[in-house]
Amino acid sequence: MKKIINTTNAPAPIGPYNQAVLVGNTLYTSGQIAINPTTGDLVIENITAETEQVMQNMKAVLTAAEMTFENVVKTSIFISDMNNFSKINAVYANYFNAETAPARETVEVANLPKFVNVEISMIAIK
Repeated sequence: MKKIINTTNAPAPIGPYNQAVLVGNTLYTSGQIAINPTTGDLVIENITAETEQVMQNMKAVLTAAEMTFENVVKTSIFISDMNNFSKINAVYANYFNAETAPARETVEVANLPKFVNVEISMIAIK
């Protein structure tokens, strides 16, 4: 049976989906972009701030599911420009222990929702 996870500490969905779905002990998150959940504004002044907002949004979703980044087993990162990879990776690395970091792919795409520069989704297990 699935349980819908939603929190006001992360941006509300901008389409017909939920922030995350918990099935058994496995959490599947939707992609998060850099929307400040308090103001509804995009945080896109630079790629570092944008990535930080994405990770804070993801932290809020994980917390709502009573999980942390330690529970994450897989991430998917979508970026609009591979030249931003090192800056995105530097922020991302602050949230994971290198020895227990999840599996991951990073893919450059033509466009993302609201034309942001980075979107991240995760799978976590309790």
